[in-house]
Amino acid sequence: MEKRANIYPKITPNEINKKLNSRFDKDGFLTLSNLPNPSLFKDMDKSTNRIVDAIRKKEKIVLIGDYDVDGVVSTTLLKLFFNQIGVKLDWLIPNRFKDGYGLSKTIIPRIRDYDLAITVDNGISAVEASHLCREYNIELIITDHHILPKKLPIAYAIINQKQKDCTFPYDEVCGAQIAWYLIASLNRALKTKIDIKYYLELVAIAIIADMMPLKHINRAMVNSGIKILNSSNTLAIKAFKERFDKTLINAEDIGFLIAPILNSAGRMSDAKYAVEFLLSSNIFDAKVRLDRLIEFNNKRKATEQEITNQALSLVKPNDKIIVVNGENWHEGVVGIVSARVGRVYKKPTIVLTKGENGDLKGSGRSFHVCNLFEITSKSKRLLSRFGGHHSAIGLSLPFENLEEFKRELQINYLAQNYNENTLDPDILGELDFKYIDFNLIDIIRGYEPYGQENSRPKFITRDVTIKDVNSMGKEKEHKRFLFSHNNIFHKGVLFKTKEEFNIGQRVDIIYTINENYFNGKVTIQLMIEEINL
Repeated sequence: MEKRANIYPKITPNEINKKLNSRFDKDGFLTLSNLPNPSLFKDMDKSTNRIVDAIRKKEKIVLIGDYDVDGVVSTTLLKLFFNQIGVKLDWLIPNRFKDGYGLSKTIIPRIRDYDLAITVDNGISAVEASHLCREYNIELIITDHHILPKKLPIAYAIINQKQKDCTFPYDEVCGAQIAWYLIASLNRALKTKIDIKYYLELVAIAIIADMMPLKHINRAMVNSGIKILNSSNTLAIKAFKERFDKTLINAEDIGFLIAPILNSAGRMSDAKYAVEFLLSSNIFDAKVRLDRLIEFNNKRKATEQEITNQALSLVKPNDKIIVVNGENWHEGVVGIVSARVGRVYKKPTIVLTKGENGDLKGSGRSFHVCNLFEITSKSKRLLSRFGGHHSAIGLSLPFENLEEFKRELQINYLAQNYNENTLDPDILGELDFKYIDFNLIDIIRGYEPYGQENSRPKFITRDVTIKDVNSMGKEKEHKRFLFSHNNIFHKGVLFKTKEEFNIGQRVDIIYTINENYFNGKVTIQLMIEEINL
């Protein structure tokens, strides 16, 4: 790849510390003691009172979740709580392929005999379904965190922090956090005294998987959740640790291992299998259910790779926003494919699949500072369905609108005046190898967990010499390096590359820094993102 423009300042460990610390200027470093009161959510008390009344009257209650990790965890949390207090709660998660997203009209016939329906991580756009609920005398409580549509569904209560008259102080929280807050409110109202702090191990998984900013209470909940994960008695977590030989779990393990495995059920088959795994009541069941999820995930990887290769062959490299579409691509993986294609071309990407009805349906992922949601929303009239946030979108559109949609995206992107030379704010600066030591590791570790809006810091080092390079992996798809800079040596790893490198080459490298544990020894390792010749 071509070398990047020399736009990054040289940086020292002290300056790195200051930059990382400045990310938290607004909210500081909150702890669980800083969590806002549940009653600050609009309709939280109203919802709590209605559910308590339903419990006391022994009404039939059903929970409707969503097929991603946030929806799976939200469903699991409420089911766990109801199990602990000895109250029957039925649940279902719509099947991505048969039912579509969330509380839809296809779901209503299956819940028509219930008195009360509660949604988690969905429902805010379920206008048609909400009217059907009223026809069948099903009282509806919606808990959701997504952006509000112009027309709201009719419901007994709506808990969503994005409502204008909601006084909850944090706008970016996920569905599982709202579910946890509902449990906290119910726990107090019912005087059941369940220690709901332990539910945070699952909430942490949802926060990371749903790409919530790891700041304010999100950071506090994830930090606490990870600590609980690492001493967890939950059988599903125990099975996971044993299967992958994990004694300690960190945020990266959640983002790159746990979340994809949980997500694979909804992507490839049915998300109910992920909920059943998390609810496992004995270790044998947990292990069997985990094996099934791993099979789904392996299938997902193979399907994703096949579609990624096809999508890459269709890219028009000069487009500012990449849009590719294929016939009957598996809709469960198009979001991941868009992220992979986007990383190759370093551009926002939308991947669409043409279904049996001829319409296009798919997902998009942004790249760095580009707000793909805002850009795409300007062409909303061309779309049948549209939703998402800054970094990720979902959409569908008639095939005949595709070319006009593509043209408008390019125009809308250019209107934002992004400076493409500074598209990577995660690179803190140009770092000399002499500063890469365990002191720097300690500074970086102090600002964990890393994720959305608190990305793991990246660095660039110029004029590095490749002293050694070897291929690794089953298909030799990864590279292991020994680099030299100013007579200081560091090892590095670059995953999934087809590029060839030679000993003696002088290159610029972009990387993050981590610790590598092997044979009881701890060494520093550079995780290479780019090598520019």
